[in-house]
Amino acid sequence: MRIGVAGVGRIGAFHARTLRDLKFVDSVVLADAMPGAAARVAAELGVEHVADVPTLLESGIDGFVIATATPAHAPLLRAGVAAGIPTFCEKPVAGTLQESIDLVRLEAETDVPIHIGFQRRFDAGYRRAKAAVESGELGWIHSVRCCTHDQAPPHAAYIPTSGGIFRDCNVHDFDILRFVCGQEVASVYATGANKGDAYFAEGGDVDTAAALLTLQDGTLVTVTSTRYNGAGHDVRMEVSGSEGAIAVGLDDSLALRSAEEGVSFPAGPQKWSFMERFLPAYQAELSAFADVAARTIPSPCTVADALQAFRTAEACEVSRHEGRVVAMSEIPTA
Repeated sequence: MRIGVAGVGRIGAFHARTLRDLKFVDSVVLADAMPGAAARVAAELGVEHVADVPTLLESGIDGFVIATATPAHAPLLRAGVAAGIPTFCEKPVAGTLQESIDLVRLEAETDVPIHIGFQRRFDAGYRRAKAAVESGELGWIHSVRCCTHDQAPPHAAYIPTSGGIFRDCNVHDFDILRFVCGQEVASVYATGANKGDAYFAEGGDVDTAAALLTLQDGTLVTVTSTRYNGAGHDVRMEVSGSEGAIAVGLDDSLALRSAEEGVSFPAGPQKWSFMERFLPAYQAELSAFADVAARTIPSPCTVADALQAFRTAEACEVSRHEGRVVAMSEIPTA
């Protein structure tokens, strides 16, 4: 199988390396809008490269991976579908809600498979939590806690195109919440703060955020995020029910220390980035995309799924700016 990758920045190069090492991928071909970037990364990884994305789409690839900056996602997704090539797109599918809605329509009108990159769906811990909820072993669920705490902030140049912390960071929490709990969000109340570098506030964003979500069945969910978690990269979910509770990310790499005497857990070492934390999930995700590209399985994460997570992020931004509870019925679906 021959897979093309558009975008060779941090996540693009990471995906290219992962794909190169999958036994059922015969070749990986890179392209990037930045002159020389694809050639440089291709040389480092020992894979092929071409001059640009149009050339990539005409090079006989069996699957197309979009790992560019967010503004390019929607046009490249449309180009991949127009070329009839099964397409994997990193989240978010677009920078705006309306464009995301338009892409859902495109997905409904085509038979070209589209797979959106929410890698937590392939993490063993989240899958175990989903099974616990579905089987009823936790009883009825009353509360969920989610956190995405980055150890260090991204470069200042990333923030203006990121979409903000809820769309860029917590959108993963919003997607995995639906995946694990099988429920949609009914309302949100969100807030944020800036105590770090000035470029977050200058870009209209926050470096730390929190949201209280209510699911359609009344379950309460707290979601937090920060760009400055000095203890390490910390991504967790806790699901509590009437008969039990389960936690994802509660292992020896936990970026947290106990204040109680005689407690040695966690033993460490910590994880320092999302790529380190979710390497097995990324490998499983791209393996699944190879199956999607071969048309042996349906997409495990559709554009319609991505839209629901994006709508929740959109509601959080409205809530943060207007200081009020936002009902999901206020956020368009079409």
